[in-house]
Amino acid sequence: MARTVKVAVTGAAGQIGYALLPRIASGAVFGPDVRVSLHLLEITPALKALEGVVMELDDCAFPLLDEIVTTDDADRAFEGVNWALLVGSKPRGKGMERGDLIRENGPIFVGQGKALTRGASDLRTLVVGNPANTNCLIAMHNAVGGGIPKERFHAMTRLDQNRAEAQLAQKAGVKVAEVTNMAIWGNHSATQYPDAENARIGGRPVTDVIGHVSWLQEDFIQIVQQRGAAVIEARGLSSAASAANAALDHVMSMEQATPDGQFFSAAVPSDGSYGVEEGLIFSFPVRSDGQGNWSIVQGLELSSFAREKIAATEAELKEERAVIADLLS
Repeated sequence: MARTVKVAVTGAAGQIGYALLPRIASGAVFGPDVRVSLHLLEITPALKALEGVVMELDDCAFPLLDEIVTTDDADRAFEGVNWALLVGSKPRGKGMERGDLIRENGPIFVGQGKALTRGASDLRTLVVGNPANTNCLIAMHNAVGGGIPKERFHAMTRLDQNRAEAQLAQKAGVKVAEVTNMAIWGNHSATQYPDAENARIGGRPVTDVIGHVSWLQEDFIQIVQQRGAAVIEARGLSSAASAANAALDHVMSMEQATPDGQFFSAAVPSDGSYGVEEGLIFSFPVRSDGQGNWSIVQGLELSSFAREKIAATEAELKEERAVIADLLS
């Protein structure tokens, strides 16, 4: 075996953790010649449930699973990890405004950002817990002072990309693998902009394959923006399985070199590209070099319609940042 990858997962006893842990442990994410060490963080009341998750992982007898660490101590959970998947966050309660949720979750990501600096150096962090972009901003600001580069922090919009690809494939009557270069711009929220203008179906512009422009600019965008709520309405629970799948898709895309001419979507620290304010955690089309490093794809054409949508989601992220400005040390 060439190496061992240490992966921390917060909220590990929750539904998303339950869905993603077996796939990490099986070798499906990092490959068949890489051993895996799982560091599982939970709040103290959930440690009993986490014991049950560990029992199931044991019962799977994964040959590549080196060890499992369970704890309610973030310092211990993040010690020496290579990837931190920050899944755990407080869910939005009935009648709770988005700003209230941001304030409720903010202190969690302050503490975890600081703990990351104490425990990890060769690290990439993916924030899954909502509101993901702003939680990531908080964790990044509280970790960068400890020496972790800001580029190591990402928030997940791969679920939105996957949802958008599925909708385009269904509309075009093709396999989802034929849909490429699906960019998600902005916030993982109802203001995000799924960009059909730069996507491709079978290598052709989407608008050449799907001539229904009003559907692309209205129904398609609304379906993707509201998909999480639609799943909750139908299932009675949030979209845990698809979120877990998207988190692992993100990790694999960062671990592998992006094929020439293609890109994927991730919320990363803005460097000012496309006029987006520097420092916001903003979803862009990105490419990976296969070593965990990424770059924002440059030179994509954006219509006035697209720029208007991007400006709206940027404005929302600025509003969220203002709510938690005191947590950005």
